Amino acid sequence: MKLTTRRLTELALLTAAALIIFVIELRIPDLVPIPGVKLGLANIITVYAVFRYKPEETALIVLCRILLGSMFAGRPSAILYSAAGAALCLIGMLAVRRFIPPKWIWLCSVLGAIFHNTGQILAAMVLMKTAVIVSYIPVLLFTGCIAGAFTGLCAQMLVARIDRKPPA
Repeated sequence: MKLTTRRLTELALLTAAALIIFVIELRIPDLVPIPGVKLGLANIITVYAVFRYKPEETALIVLCRILLGSMFAGRPSAILYSAAGAALCLIGMLAVRRFIPPKWIWLCSVLGAIFHNTGQILAAMVLMKTAVIVSYIPVLLFTGCIAGAFTGLCAQMLVARIDRKPPA
């Protein structure tokens, strides 16, 4: 992948924006006392990137966000869960994005949330060597769909806002 200076700068700014959102979200108290349930506001940037950048560029943003975010959060063990969820989420969103028109970007985000939660549960099952964690699936999918719809609507508004030409 060959990146121009301009493109690399855009990707770095998007990564920085995602990290800032992630760090701010760390300061928000948990809305639900269930492990794994969070808003995932940094995914606004991911969903935006899925629809505006090449797959490998979007993957680069997500990878940097996961690595740096886990260091900022002080939880290096979270890399495995985040990477599993993000990988499945990114593959799923990239697969469906070509079938989803711009007015339905939020739906791609909901599907991404489902894929993300599934990836995290699979990683937890492997790392904890137990299937008991499967009992979290209904709650994670329900809350993930709500959070995915919210982040997707935000990304959809971002795409619409950036695509709009400034007045002459």
